[in-house]
Amino acid sequence: MDQQANSDQSQEHGSRHIGRTLMWIGIGSVGAAALTFVVVRTLMSRRPSDPTSERIQQLIDEANHLLKALDEQRTA
Repeated sequence: MDQQANSDQSQEHGSRHIGRTLMWIGIGSVGAAALTFVVVRTLMSRRPSDPTSERIQQLIDEANHLLKALDEQRTA
């Protein structure tokens, strides 16, 4: 009976060890994903803006302004 108790206790300890290991792997994975996201986001925000992108953004802003004015005229 003593051997079975030791065996059960050993299995329980092993299960806890595996669970703890999986938890740390999950935490590490989430941390790595978050770090990757922050690095990529930072690098993208530091890109020098080119004139074409700026012009496209200006045209989009102007179109949005015109659509808003048209909508206000329709509702008035």
